[in-house]
Amino acid sequence: MASRDGAIGRALTFFDGDGFRDRLAGLVAIPSTSQDPAHMPDVHRYLSEAIQPWLLRLGFTVAIHPNPREGFGPILTAERLENPALPTVLTYGHGDTVRGLEDQWTPGLDPWTLTERGELWYGRGTADNKGQHAVNLSALEAVLDERGGKLGFNLKLVLETSEERGSTGLREFVAANREALAADVLIASDGPRVMPEIPTVATGTRGTYHFDLVVDLRAGGVHSGHWGGLTTDPAIVLVSALGTIVDRKGKILVRDWLPGNGVPAQVRAVLAGCPVGGGGEAASIDPDWGEPGLTAAEKIYGWNSFIVLAMISGRPEAPVNAVAPNARAHCQIRYTVDTDPQGFGDAVRKHLDEEGFSNVRVENAGVRMPASRTDPANPWVRWTVASMERSLGKRVQVIPNSSGGLPGDVFVDHLGTPLVWVPHSYNGCKQHGPDEHFLRGPAREGIAAFTGVWWDLGEAGTPGK
Repeated sequence: MASRDGAIGRALTFFDGDGFRDRLAGLVAIPSTSQDPAHMPDVHRYLSEAIQPWLLRLGFTVAIHPNPREGFGPILTAERLENPALPTVLTYGHGDTVRGLEDQWTPGLDPWTLTERGELWYGRGTADNKGQHAVNLSALEAVLDERGGKLGFNLKLVLETSEERGSTGLREFVAANREALAADVLIASDGPRVMPEIPTVATGTRGTYHFDLVVDLRAGGVHSGHWGGLTTDPAIVLVSALGTIVDRKGKILVRDWLPGNGVPAQVRAVLAGCPVGGGGEAASIDPDWGEPGLTAAEKIYGWNSFIVLAMISGRPEAPVNAVAPNARAHCQIRYTVDTDPQGFGDAVRKHLDEEGFSNVRVENAGVRMPASRTDPANPWVRWTVASMERSLGKRVQVIPNSSGGLPGDVFVDHLGTPLVWVPHSYNGCKQHGPDEHFLRGPAREGIAAFTGVWWDLGEAGTPGK
């Protein structure tokens, strides 16, 4: 007789028998980086050769659409409709990756070859996001096999290929296809857990706001011996301006950038006791960095941060004895839904003027990815947590938004779906850098948890059923 335990057993047998690893190896082997125009054919191939045939075998109808924005990757949609009276779930993933950065990987590792070393599976896209949507689809396959080809609910999928370029075109596509994509809830996977060993559900993401600070004083550099000490150094002006925006311990001094009423009570409650870590040797949590009085979890899941992503003056790779003509810093604010990013640009302009830095320009300012958040108390969130805890036999940590960026706002704005993100990775996975990897333990738990979720969606007791 078909059973929930039987479905989970199927999924774990597939995972433990190296079937999943081999499947992931085939996905990683397609160099579908959207950040290199030369690999656009590989981006298309990922959808048409790797994903579409798999979904057809699972009983989906599949279509691959051109991106509404010229020069960006296609978008795959799929649906498996059993009965309009049943719940309809939307899931999401992205098949594109960042650049391979082949020359920066540890000797013996290659971004487009899955390499297993202990508990780590190395390869570009293993964590972000090929491994994560492969976990979920493999779990779905186990449920279909156990139930004899039936799910007991309706499922729709959006798999884009421009997420690593800001999900360009996705908003227009979803807006134009809102009826076809209508669903009761979005349940999908991307990003890291709060700790490798702690299953996590995130109900949104922080947004990203970018801008440049520019000091441009003259047409060219001037001799440092003749002019040093006499003429203004743009790098020193820029660094001084940055020192008024954030203090030496990371506290944001432009207070109009921050939630006016502090961390909301419902956010603080869900983050009580939430651990943060597992970032590996490349990163550390510095307790005295950032906003005083907040826990580490509140700082990245309930507050805003300011980061200088890049800064330049002169030619660092080939310095000359000259006072540089200009300096530039590319800056980013990660923000929650509790602040309005439309005021960020005016706030920093006002602040710089008040601090005497009218010669520092603010350029290229704007939102790259909007923030999103579903109430952590939403019935779909609670239902998913209960399903996962039943499958895994351990507590699931809920966070109000992940620390990174995802296009959840697109689905909230145009489809009105609650957001339930179930990440299968961890902070130390090195996504976007060399030596990206998938950690076997969270991946194995992920396939078990998602198999349980897919199974329970076909049973009584889902929200609104």
